[in-house]
Amino acid sequence: MNISRREFLQMLAVASASGMNLSGCEPGSDKQQLPASGTKATAASTNIYEMPAFGNVSFMHYTDCHAQLMPVYFREPNINLGVAGMYGRPPHIVGEELLKFYGIKPDTAWAHAYTYIDFVEAAEKFGKVGGFAHLATLVKNIRAQRPGSLLLDGGDTWQGSWTALRTNAQDMIDAQKLLGVDIMTGHWEYTYGAERVREVLENDFKGHIDFVTQNVVDTAFAERVFKPYVIKEQNGIPVAVIGQSFPYTPIANPRFMVPDWSFGVRDDNMQEVVDQARADGAQVVVVVSHNGIDVDLKMASRVTGIDAIMGGHTHDAVPEPVKVSNSGGTTLVINSGSNTKFLSVLDFDVKNGKVRDFKYKLLPVFSNMLEPDPQMQSYIDQVRAPFLSELNEELAVTEELLYRRGNFNGTFDQLICDSMIEVEDAEISFSPGFRWGVSVLPGQPITFEEVATQTAMTYPIVTVNEMSAETIKTILEDVADNLFNEDPYYQQGGDMVRVGGLKYSIDPVGTIGNRISDMELNGQPLDPNRTYKVAGWASVGRELTEADGKPIWEVTSEYLRSKKVISSIDLNVPKIKNVTGNPGIA
Repeated sequence: MNISRREFLQMLAVASASGMNLSGCEPGSDKQQLPASGTKATAASTNIYEMPAFGNVSFMHYTDCHAQLMPVYFREPNINLGVAGMYGRPPHIVGEELLKFYGIKPDTAWAHAYTYIDFVEAAEKFGKVGGFAHLATLVKNIRAQRPGSLLLDGGDTWQGSWTALRTNAQDMIDAQKLLGVDIMTGHWEYTYGAERVREVLENDFKGHIDFVTQNVVDTAFAERVFKPYVIKEQNGIPVAVIGQSFPYTPIANPRFMVPDWSFGVRDDNMQEVVDQARADGAQVVVVVSHNGIDVDLKMASRVTGIDAIMGGHTHDAVPEPVKVSNSGGTTLVINSGSNTKFLSVLDFDVKNGKVRDFKYKLLPVFSNMLEPDPQMQSYIDQVRAPFLSELNEELAVTEELLYRRGNFNGTFDQLICDSMIEVEDAEISFSPGFRWGVSVLPGQPITFEEVATQTAMTYPIVTVNEMSAETIKTILEDVADNLFNEDPYYQQGGDMVRVGGLKYSIDPVGTIGNRISDMELNGQPLDPNRTYKVAGWASVGRELTEADGKPIWEVTSEYLRSKKVISSIDLNVPKIKNVTGNPGIA
């Protein structure tokens, strides 16, 4: 049973009395402190959202909400491997190792927010997270303490729900405006097509939200498609916010959706934009990024003059800023999780034109602790009303925890893979290594809405193809290199492709083309002289229609209706080699 808000506050008071530190993550603070700042919880003050204003420039940041207007359950990964220079450093630390690294006590709300540990028990205790109505309450409370603070949206906002897909993202666009977003950048927004993006920016966002991106140029003349940055004034201090869209959009997503736009990291151009913003008078420069945290960390080491990168894409909830040294000083790298589960609050103290100090909190958005904002809740109820009969259809009941997040198959991924094999009569199935998709607790119904959180996108068609063993290995090697390349600039997004039927081994520290081995089907090595019937979805190669196959949500729903009860999921995780001692695997 979920605990009440009052019970939650009482529990935090007890935690404080027993020595649980809820105090600040400040410059020079020991990394073992709990990642919060500005207040200590006491019997008289138990609100983890109490944040006395600090300094004179403030930013709030959320990212990768994936169109989740309602509170959700979301399990953090138990596998998030780092290799080479990424080994053993945030965000590639999971579970108990993460708690030790940040000095977070087990069996607390904070431990639940940041890790997968005892997820079911903790989720039942602490309740759901996120939701735009609860996020709106938190944003308003913080803004009341920090007039002029800027709310940054890191992208992946328009995609990930049935209502977003059916309204062509209009539900999220209007929600952003109501929430008070000031500035955003993008990634999955582009999968609605260039024309739709332009339409929103020229109409809905005009006069409300600045869409900034320095690294998207047209293919004809290499001219920027969007304004690279904006300068706003806070308490008389000019601050610049530069946008960085996902660099590999036309690779990870279909090129035909943005045929005339070229993407890339473009850190040389970033340096020019930072220098220009400084020349225009900016005393603070922040990048709202959708690079993914490992790319952000490398960029921060190469580009000077950035005070903070507030990033997304990889869905990593990093409790403290990572301080990155470069030839010009230090840049803070921040990642704010996903699914409106977290809100970052970054305060700067700016004196004589320079940042002198900062405070930071990564706040979990516990829906039990925050009253829903009435205006936002009314809007959400209204926009969802036409779709409730579809969303609420109970397809089956799960006896197991369903989740997706992690480097390899999650149980919801497995369910999708199994559905393609059975419904499409395939031998092997591939499902993309998407990081979006919420969790379902044991004993709960799997509604169509839950399926849509895993599948709702603009290129959902399932196809079945004959593939040789060589082709299958090539696909696996390709994705493995995207995930485990030693150079973050060659990591092109997503986790490992999810696989049904096929067994294999993977060596994350192997060389390109030599990470995959031991491929077997039904206990036998793949035969190099035959082809296999392989089902998959989310093809980026060409535009598909329902004449080419069924949408993945139909295939998965058909499978669930036939099963009625989901139990004993055989989770197909590959044998992972050379990871002994790696803190990125539990």
